[in-house]
Amino acid sequence: MSITIDQTRRADRVVLYGISWQQFENLLTDLGDHRAARVAYDRGTLEIMTPLPEHEYFKETIGDAVKDMAETLELNYECYGSTTWRRELKQAGVEPDNCFYFQNEALVRGQLDFDLNQDPPPDLALEIDITSKSLNRFPIYIRLGVPELWCYDDGALKIYHLNQDRYEEAERSLAFPMLNVRELPQLIEAHRSAGKLAFRRSVRAWVKAQVEA
Repeated sequence: MSITIDQTRRADRVVLYGISWQQFENLLTDLGDHRAARVAYDRGTLEIMTPLPEHEYFKETIGDAVKDMAETLELNYECYGSTTWRRELKQAGVEPDNCFYFQNEALVRGQLDFDLNQDPPPDLALEIDITSKSLNRFPIYIRLGVPELWCYDDGALKIYHLNQDRYEEAERSLAFPMLNVRELPQLIEAHRSAGKLAFRRSVRAWVKAQVEA
């Protein structure tokens, strides 16, 4: 096993190599559910990252926007935050910054335990500051079968759709095809100094304006 330790202004992280699946499972048990650190596992490589306030701000703000968008459009959804999604057969595991069910919401409504061998993966996963993470998340999400990724990095929000064994950048979201969600970063910046309540009101007004246009 080898270890790499890296520190950036956005996160502290440790990357471990040569980690077996059982060691990964044992680490999850040792870390417990109530922790700040997030993990990702890809075929023996394990990253443990502790996000900093900037990361958490955008995670929460974009997550709130997704909920406001869904509620304004009267779409049912389930939000599972940074749940650990994993499949031993695929040697893949990840804790997204946030994740949601939309298309498959009715199948998992109120569900508290998941097995990706039989349950659908989240319909949408959110990753913040993806370039600050040492371990490429895309191959992990591909093997877990997550159909849509939103990646926020350096003031831009990119949308990716899963097409067989690769992610392709897209103009529109599968979950919100009627909205131009790539405008969210500008909306966030325009209302950052106005407070959370003003921002969330602006998101709802922005949704209504697009629907009525």
